[in-house]
Amino acid sequence: MIDTRRLLEFDFTDKRVTVVGLGVEGVDMVRFLSRHHAEVTVSDSKTRERLAERLRDVEWLGVNLSLGTNDETAIAAAEALFVSQGVPLNLPQLKTARDHGVPFLSMVGLFFELCPGPIVGITGSSGKSTTTALVSEMLKADDRDIFVGGNIGVGLLDHLADIRPYTWSVLEVSHTQLQLVERSPHIAAVLNITPNHLDRFHWDDYRALKARILAFQEADDIAVLGYDNAETRALAAKVHGRLAWFSMTDAAPGDAVFVRDGTAIWRWNDNEQPLFALDDVRLRGEHNRENAVAAAAIALACGASPAAVAIGVRAFGGMKHRLEFVAEADGVSYFNDSIATTPERTLAGIRSFDEPVVLLMGGRDKELPLEDLAAEAQKRCRAVVLFGEAAGKLQDALAAAGSLQTVRVETMDEAVQAAAGLTQTGDVVLLSPACTSYDAYDNFEERGNHFRELVSSLREVQP
Repeated sequence: MIDTRRLLEFDFTDKRVTVVGLGVEGVDMVRFLSRHHAEVTVSDSKTRERLAERLRDVEWLGVNLSLGTNDETAIAAAEALFVSQGVPLNLPQLKTARDHGVPFLSMVGLFFELCPGPIVGITGSSGKSTTTALVSEMLKADDRDIFVGGNIGVGLLDHLADIRPYTWSVLEVSHTQLQLVERSPHIAAVLNITPNHLDRFHWDDYRALKARILAFQEADDIAVLGYDNAETRALAAKVHGRLAWFSMTDAAPGDAVFVRDGTAIWRWNDNEQPLFALDDVRLRGEHNRENAVAAAAIALACGASPAAVAIGVRAFGGMKHRLEFVAEADGVSYFNDSIATTPERTLAGIRSFDEPVVLLMGGRDKELPLEDLAAEAQKRCRAVVLFGEAAGKLQDALAAAGSLQTVRVETMDEAVQAAAGLTQTGDVVLLSPACTSYDAYDNFEERGNHFRELVSSLREVQP
C-alpha cells in the first residue's frame, strides 16, 4: 500500500489543476487527478479533432477543456500544473504560470514520490526501450513481481494502486521526463549520452538532464553506467552510492558486467562469473548485444541471479518498431526500425544487416550530424528512399558522400512503393528514418504501424 502520509503531501482535493498536453502522460495524469477529486482542466494546442481518441479516455470524467491553444489564463489560474514531457517548459504560457508561483509537477516526478516499491530507472540516448524490456525479462526469470512502464507508451500513475512494496518498477525514462523530478530511482542507469534532440536542447542542457537521474540517489542506491561512452564514464564523479559499469571490453574497473572472448562476465566484489555468450543474444546488431550486457548489469544490481540473467537473454526476441521483422514479399525482407529517430540509430540499424539494404529515411530533422550515416549508406545500401520534411537535407548529405542512388518522395505510401521497385531477391527494405515522426505522425509507433500496414498490402497484391 502507498504510504498515506506521503500521499497527503500531494492532496489535490478541490484543487484547480491544469494538465498541459494530452498524450499518454496527460491521460494518465487526468485519470489520477480526477480520482483524487481535483478540479482538472486539460490544456492542449491540438484541436478537438486531433485529440478525439485521447478525449474519449478522459472526457467522461467531467474535466474542463481548453483546446486548440495553450491558453495563458487557464494555465496561470491553476494551483498546480502537470506538464507532459513533450511540452517545452519554455513556452510563454508556462513562464507566466511560473512567474505566478504555480508549482510544476509531472507523471514521472509524482510516481517517484509515491511508488511504494523499488524503482529501476533507465535512460540514455539510445537503447533504452530494448534494455528496459531485457531487464524485465531477466527479473521475471528471477520470479520478481514487476511493473514495466515509463517512456514506452505506458502511463504510471494509473498503476500505483496495484504496486506493492515488493514490486520492482522498471521504467524507461527520457531526458524530458527528468526535468521535473526531485527523487532518483534506487537503481539508476545511464546507458550512453550522444548528441540528440538538438532541435530543442543545447548540448550541455541535454547532458545535464541525462545526469539528473543520479542527482538524488543516496548511499544505499546503485548507479549503472556505460564504460565505453566517454560522457557516461565521466558521470562516475556524480555517483552518490555504489557504482557498477557495463562494457563490451574487459577494461571496466571494479563492479561490472564486461565482455571477454565473446562472453559476458559479471564481476562483483572482485569475484567473476560467466553469464552468457554474446551469440546467445537473439537480436540483430552489435548495439543489441551491448543492450543485453547493459541489462545484465542492471538486473544483477537489482539482485537477480546470474542464471535468471542468462535465461532472460535467451528468451528475449525483440520489440515492435526496433529492427522488427515485418514480412517477406517477393523474396525481399521488410524490417521496421521506426524507433530510429537519430542518424546514430539508423547507422546501427544498417550495420545490423549483411544483405543489401534499400533504406527508407525521412521525417522531421533534429539538427544532428549526417556525415557518418551518409558515408556508411554509400557502403551498405543498394538505394535510399527519402520522404517527409527532411528529405532535401538528407539527399544533400548523401550526394556529398558519393553517388548512391536516391529517390525522393512525399509520403510513406510512396516510399514503400518506390522501395519495392528498387529491390532484388534477397534484399532488405529497412525503415530506419533517422528523424522524428512529427511532420506526419504523432509518434514513431504510429509511423511504424503505417509501414507495417503498407508492407501487408504489398503482400496481398502479389500473384
